[in-house]
Parts: sequence; structure tokens; C-alpha cells
Amino acid sequence: MRLGVLDVGSNTVHLLVVDAHPGARPLPAHSHKAELRLAQLLDDSGAIGDDGIGKLVDVVREALQAAEDKGVEDLVPFATSAVREASNADDVLARVEDETGVRLQVLTGEEEARLTFLAVRRWFGWSAGKLLVLDIGGGSLEIAYGIDEEPDAAVSLPLGAGRLTAGWLQGDPPDAENVRALRRHVRAQIARSVGEFSRFGAPDHVVATSKTFKQLARIAGAARSAEGLYVQRELKRESLEAWVPRLSGMSAEQRSELPGVSDGRAGQLLAGALVAEGAMDLFGVESLEICPWALREGVILRRLDHMDAD
Repeated sequence: MRLGVLDVGSNTVHLLVVDAHPGARPLPAHSHKAELRLAQLLDDSGAIGDDGIGKLVDVVREALQAAEDKGVEDLVPFATSAVREASNADDVLARVEDETGVRLQVLTGEEEARLTFLAVRRWFGWSAGKLLVLDIGGGSLEIAYGIDEEPDAAVSLPLGAGRLTAGWLQGDPPDAENVRALRRHVRAQIARSVGEFSRFGAPDHVVATSKTFKQLARIAGAARSAEGLYVQRELKRESLEAWVPRLSGMSAEQRSELPGVSDGRAGQLLAGALVAEGAMDLFGVESLEICPWALREGVILRRLDHMDAD
């Protein structure tokens, strides 16, 4: 069957269409994206304003049309931190449903971490052993650890690249003292969670997902996306530590000229690099591997599992 997932994230609204059935690998058939940056549309009270909700409704309508055009039989719509943490989340969800007929399921941060972990486990298989998985989104950082398909520990921290950029890094390039302050904040937040994971022992394999990690790996020398999904891509902490001060001295326009960095993500790359560097350092990770599957694939796999059970 043709299955679609509609991911309303902090940066983008992304429709992923796959051909899939229980027991088989989902095959990507179509991708439709719109950069909405919901996390940056919050007002002083933490609410998404009428204009922002209207833009979201329009983008959801476009995604629905794309899903219909591509013959999607089953659509799974969900939202993550930007909607979850909006002070008017219920109003946002109600208006989207009233005007489009789409009822968005709001995932908790822990659910995001667990579903991303499932996708990574299925990609690498049982031979990967104990996995530590890191995922930097626009609004949050997810961390999960385990040896099975369900992680033993999973947390979500408010350390998304978009959120931190908007709250801490106003200049272009940002003020050096603001960068240092954000670095301290990021590391303090991550350090509070390290003990929850260290009691399980060292992981056998450390994996990262998300656009932020992919772009950081690319500027550090990893293969281009055009070389395919199955090329191994790594990010070494040593390389990342060398890039962080360089990124902090660049404007967003200068970062957009780096290999693999899009115009829309260039402004957030420094904040994402500070989070990635902090996580790798505090968890004692010298090198990690980039996984092409993440949250959307986890949602698809969970849906297929439920279909198989039914």
C-alpha cells in the first residue's frame, strides 16, 4: 500500500510518501516539504498567532493535495515540539482539524526519541548492539539508549537548533559572549541527563539523525547526499570541535556557502553544532555514524507493525 506521514515540525512541514507493507522495507516514493519555522512564529506569550496558524493550515492543505495526487491510502499526521509547547496548542489543533479535516497527533518528546530509536534500530539491525541515538530537531534534542527495539532510556531536552538560535544568538554573526553563554547552557542541560544513561554502560554504536547532524558531517568531509543512502557517513568530535569556532565567526550567508548547508538552515547551524559538540563530549563520544532514517521512518514502521498485528 502507499502510506504517507505528515510531520509538522519546528522547522518544516514534511510529507513523506512510501510504498510499504508489513515485513518489508518502506520504499520512498515522494517527498513534499515546506519551510514554515513554527518555532519562530511564537509570540511573547508562547502562542502561535493567527497568521502562523493560517500559514500552517495552508501548508497542511497543500500536503493533503500532494498526498491525494500521489495515491496515498493511509495518512499518519503528527506534530512535534513547536505545536506541543505552544500555549495555544489546543486552538491550533482545533483550527487545523476544522479547516482541513486533519487531526494532528501531538507526540511527546519521549515518544519522538523512542520512535527515532526504532528507526535507527531497524536500519542497523541487531548486530549494532547497544545503541546511543542523538537527534537534534528545531525545537528539541532527543537522546535514546538501548539494546532492543524499545530503548531502555529516552529523554527530550529543549535544545533544538531553531529554539536556541532565536533565544540566544541574535547577531549575524552572533556576539562571542552570547555564544559562550549558550555553550554553558547547552552543556548544563545535557549534563543533567548523562547519569540516566551511563548506568547502562558504554554503547556499542553511537548514531545521529536529523538535518543538523547530516550538515555537520558534510562540512566535516562526509559524502554528499547524492552518493546514496548506503554510503557510511561519520562525524568525528575532533572535526566538530575544529568547526565550532569557525562557524561562530561566520554570518548565516557565509555558512550557506559551505557544502551541504541550505540557506534555510544556515542560521541555525552554529546552535546545532554547539548541541552536537556538547552531547558528544559529555557522553564521551569520539565518533558517531549518521543514520538516514529518523522520526518519520519510525512512525511508518510503528504503523506497519500495528497493521501486521491487526
